Amino acid sequence: MATDQPVVIYPPAEDGGRRVRIDGHFIGIAYGLLDVVAFVQEAGLQDWDEMDVVQSSLIEWRGAGPDAWAP
Repeated sequence: MATDQPVVIYPPAEDGGRRVRIDGHFIGIAYGLLDVVAFVQEAGLQDWDEMDVVQSSLIEWRGAGPDAWAP
C-alpha cells in the first residue's frame, strides 16, 4: 500500500455500511472497524489492528469518525 495516498472511509449509507477506498481503488463496504482492519491488512499492513485504524493519519474518515456505523 502506498503511504502517500490515504485510505478513505465514506459516510455511512442507509444500511450502515461505509465504502472504503485504498490507493484510489474501491475495496469494498465496511460494516465495522474489523472490516476496515481486514481491508488494510489485505492491502499490505498485516500488523495493523483496530487502534491503528482509529489513530492513523493515513485514514480519512468522511462524514463521521470511526465510531459511526449507523445510517
